[in-house]
Amino acid sequence: MPGITLGDTVPNLAVKTTHDNFKLHDYFADSWTVLFSHPGDFTPVCTTELGAMGKYAHEFQKRGVKLLGLSCDDIQSHKEWIKDIEAFTPGSKVTYPIIADPNKEIIPQLNMIDPIENGPSRALHIVGPDSKIKLSFLYPSTTGRNMDEVLRALDSLLLASKHQNKIATPVNWKPDEPVVISPSVPDEEAKKLFPEGFKTADLPSKKGYMRLADVF
Repeated sequence: MPGITLGDTVPNLAVKTTHDNFKLHDYFADSWTVLFSHPGDFTPVCTTELGAMGKYAHEFQKRGVKLLGLSCDDIQSHKEWIKDIEAFTPGSKVTYPIIADPNKEIIPQLNMIDPIENGPSRALHIVGPDSKIKLSFLYPSTTGRNMDEVLRALDSLLLASKHQNKIATPVNWKPDEPVVISPSVPDEEAKKLFPEGFKTADLPSKKGYMRLADVF
């Protein structure tokens, strides 16, 4: 994908939303944020996704993470659409702001373009308090998001950040499962980081790079 990507700073755009108007860096400043885009209001897959975001909102709140939607229509259209979203997904409340982008000027600046459709995409950036992109998902128009995977990836990012990125999460990792220690961390440092110990897998190469530890 061209444009901003992992590690890049999100441009400090002034945006209008269903809640109020603000600059993106002000919104990102004090927490992690899940920023997610949609091709347009009153579309079926997007309606299910925004409903799911509302239903999962308490999970993001528990983690101290904010939500910020974006769709290529105006504020009034968003507000009417919210009624459908909440009706289709019982128990869902769209309490997060949704950015308006009726002229499709914001979407390209946030690198949320679908190269197949050559238009707005179903994209998601996880943004840190430093306004930098930590993770991006880009889905085709035919595939809705998996909210459990968004949460799982977010938990991985938060845990790695807590440990200064000296650990990583292996395939299919879930919270409370062992993590791997970064190869850049020498054994002596790893012993200090994990005083309760870690396990080194006995592999044919005998290189000792597969070190697993429990984190609490």
